[in-house]
Amino acid sequence: MTEDDRLAAILADHAGREGALLPILHDVQAAYGCVPADCYQPIADALRLSRAEVAGVVSFYHDFRDAPAGKHVVKLCRAEACQSMGGTEMIARLERALGMKVGETKGDVTLEAVYCLGLCACAPAAMVGDQLVGRATPERIEALVAEVSA
Repeated sequence: MTEDDRLAAILADHAGREGALLPILHDVQAAYGCVPADCYQPIADALRLSRAEVAGVVSFYHDFRDAPAGKHVVKLCRAEACQSMGGTEMIARLERALGMKVGETKGDVTLEAVYCLGLCACAPAAMVGDQLVGRATPERIEALVAEVSA
């Protein structure tokens, strides 16, 4: 199935659906690993929206990517509880240790900021793949990344 066919199938699945933009964007990201900019216009046409409206929604929601993530995604909480427990310093140390910044992908690892993982009592919090990490330290996160990358 070509990329055009995949997009056409996603759009057909949501044809006539009320409020279809977000479900379409989630399906596109699941299919492509991101929401490529060249999909904006076909989505806009199918929903009778402008390209700018589609681009605005993609850029507003932090979960949508404009490039595929690495195989291993590390989510670092930046909410107030985690900040108050040293999360900002932990993230800075982790960035230095991994040689990358939040929002970047290096090799098969992507660092992402999130704004609550629900582990406020165990702050600072992180998530490596599907594994939640409370009382996160750069060393623990690095070890988990090494473990899943091995």
